[in-house]
Amino acid sequence: MSQRLLNKVAIVTGSSSGLGRAISLLYARAGAKVVCSDLTPTARAIIPGERDSNTHDSIRNSGGEAIFVKTDVGKAKDVESLVGAAVQEFGRLDIMVNNAGVSFEARHPALCHLTDEDVWDATMNINAKSVFLGCKYATAQMLNQDPHVSGDRGWIINMSSIMGIIAGHDNPSYCASKGAVSSLTRQVALDYAKYRIHVNALCPGFTQTAIFAETTSHMNPLEDLKRRHPFNGPGFPNDIAKMAVVLASDDASWMTGVCLPVDGGYTAR
Repeated sequence: MSQRLLNKVAIVTGSSSGLGRAISLLYARAGAKVVCSDLTPTARAIIPGERDSNTHDSIRNSGGEAIFVKTDVGKAKDVESLVGAAVQEFGRLDIMVNNAGVSFEARHPALCHLTDEDVWDATMNINAKSVFLGCKYATAQMLNQDPHVSGDRGWIINMSSIMGIIAGHDNPSYCASKGAVSSLTRQVALDYAKYRIHVNALCPGFTQTAIFAETTSHMNPLEDLKRRHPFNGPGFPNDIAKMAVVLASDDASWMTGVCLPVDGGYTAR
């Protein structure tokens, strides 16, 4: 891979597995220094063949630069400290990927009147509040440092979902949280465009991570999901990671406020 992110410092939340791990590894291959962030460096749920070591160790073992910072993304002090750790280690912050997320309803789908308040609160805390906090502390740092050599001050990539664009079924808290991410992305993009901070969101379709395994077991049969993604069925983490590289690179020089579906044609139906 070409060094499209050379001399950029990136934070990736939820980096220990799934999309976050794939993004972190691809960012390092593209030349970025990566701050891996999660509750633990060891993945709590792993799909076969997904990992052979902790994400930051894999980057270092391949000759890249990376550190791990334990972070509860729903707590302001943790996210503030995460940004501070990136600056202390690498001198600045160029890219913030607000990726950490959960889907409790993948295992326990329910209509709205059957959804527990605790599930709603926990989902909104991890999926939506964390993105607000990531944007809050990343933009503050980006405004306080010299611009990148390109003249831009930063790149923020938020992880929304196709469920932030269309409705799913039996997962009201997840859909609401991803809708919040999409709307927040557009708002922050407009507010910080004059400072040359790019703010975009990725909206993955059903992607084969540990959550996907729960989804196909409890919510959507695999054959149904294959039909819903007309271009080659459900995706893989690297399909999303490759677009995360694009949105953090100079190729996205005139992009902001975009909620980009990466979904094998799911939302085109």
